Amino acid sequence: MMKKHAFALAVLAGFAGVASAQSSVTVFGVVDVNGRYVKNGDIDQYQLSTDGLNSSRLGFRGVEDLGGGLRAGFWLEAALNPDTGTINSSGKFWHRRTTVSLESNSFGEIRLGRDFVPTYTAIADFDVFGDNGIGKYSNLQFNLGGTVNTLTRGDNQAQYFLPKTLGGVYGSVSLAAGEGNVGDKYVGGRVGYAAGPVNVTLAYSETQANAADDQFKLGVIGASWDFGFLKLAGSASQSKYIGREERIYLIGASAPFGPFVLRASYGMADLSGGTAATRTRDDDDADLFAIGGVYNLSKRTALYTTVSRISNDGVQNRVVASSNIAAPVGGNSTGFELGLRHSF
Repeated sequence: MMKKHAFALAVLAGFAGVASAQSSVTVFGVVDVNGRYVKNGDIDQYQLSTDGLNSSRLGFRGVEDLGGGLRAGFWLEAALNPDTGTINSSGKFWHRRTTVSLESNSFGEIRLGRDFVPTYTAIADFDVFGDNGIGKYSNLQFNLGGTVNTLTRGDNQAQYFLPKTLGGVYGSVSLAAGEGNVGDKYVGGRVGYAAGPVNVTLAYSETQANAADDQFKLGVIGASWDFGFLKLAGSASQSKYIGREERIYLIGASAPFGPFVLRASYGMADLSGGTAATRTRDDDDADLFAIGGVYNLSKRTALYTTVSRISNDGVQNRVVASSNIAAPVGGNSTGFELGLRHSF
């Protein structure tokens, strides 16, 4: 009898070991802090700021092997402000991502919850500054006066991603339920091809931007080519809303020199179809130039620096970083940052 009990316990322990081996949970994060100088017009300010190289975050992700090539997963990721110890200004603790998913190599992935929208990743993937810091692409992006909460992420999303076994072809479609909130209802998709040194993508979305159900429409084309010693990347996007329009053209390059990477980009925002009150006239344009470097002390730790400048035309008032300095209407915004990033 004792032998039978011992055998049963051994079998149960074996099954428990298999279950444990098939499931995993990972704690991860990024802490990124920098010293920053911002000058808007004739007024300047020194700051201890964050997210110059990567967005600071704390996250938990897990995966469970369900058998037959099927996997379940979850992802909880909070945005942090390590300079003050606070969470993201939105007030949402899990501001960055909160999703649950089912995935297989054959049918792809179904992902539910808050996450990046396809049109954002189609732009950020081709910004050599990764849409972070004072040189980021989104310093030029504008909602054209509509209520648009989906320029970066969307709440209440149901997303489908193509399987990763299609010879370089990738893509996703997303539906975000507005649930009665203007600016949250989103439908969009992305398709692309990445193989070897080449990556190209197309994306399109529509967001309900007012109570009259007028749509904020965004189309994106992005491409990059990695020559090894130099990587070129860029995008062109066009957004439209009730007769107003913004075209953004971005081109950038990054070049590795051992542990050091040099980065530079130029972006132009071309506005049309509005008034001075909406800052969307033909003359209300903006240009962004940024240059910087990253020195990788290890795979997880890096020093970085960036210098950028936005030149505003007409009554445009874009800035390189948020501050309590008045935006320079028709003037320049300049910034410099020097920071340290550690990931775990």
